[in-house]
Amino acid sequence: MSSRGLTPVVGVVCLLAVTVLLAVTVGATASIEPPSEPTVAAFELTVDPAGELRVTHLSGDAIDPEELSVRVRVDGESLDEQPPVPFFSARGFESAPTGAFNSATTSEWRAGETASLRVADTNRPAIEPGDTVTVRLAVNDAVIATLDATA
Repeated sequence: MSSRGLTPVVGVVCLLAVTVLLAVTVGATASIEPPSEPTVAAFELTVDPAGELRVTHLSGDAIDPEELSVRVRVDGESLDEQPPVPFFSARGFESAPTGAFNSATTSEWRAGETASLRVADTNRPAIEPGDTVTVRLAVNDAVIATLDATA
C-alpha cells in the first residue's frame, strides 16, 4: 500500500476529530448556567419566653420557602431538633407554624410578611427568659441572615 493514499485519509480523520472536540467544548460551555444573584433581604426576629420565634421579612428579595433552611441556637447552643422548614408537624416543634415556615404555604415569602414557629417543651435547650436566641436563615445553603433576640 502506498503512503500517498493514506495521508489524505489520516488528514480527514484528524480534521474530523478536531471538529468534534471543538463542538463538544462549545456545547459544554454554552450549557453552563451563569451563577445566580445572591438573595438579599432584611429580617427582624422576636422571641417570647414561651418559645415562639417570629421572623419578619422587612425588605429585599422574595424567598421560596422550599429553598429556605432555618437553624436555631439558644445562648450559643444548637437546639437538639432543628426545624425542617417548611413543615407542618415536626419533632421538637409545636404543630402549625405560620407563613413561610408552614408547608401549606404556596407563595414566596415577601417583605412585610411574618413567619413563626414554636419550639416544643421537649426540645433542648429550653428557651428561658433572658436567653439569647439566634436564628440563621439560608437559601440553597447560602446564609442570608443571622438574627439575635432576647427571650
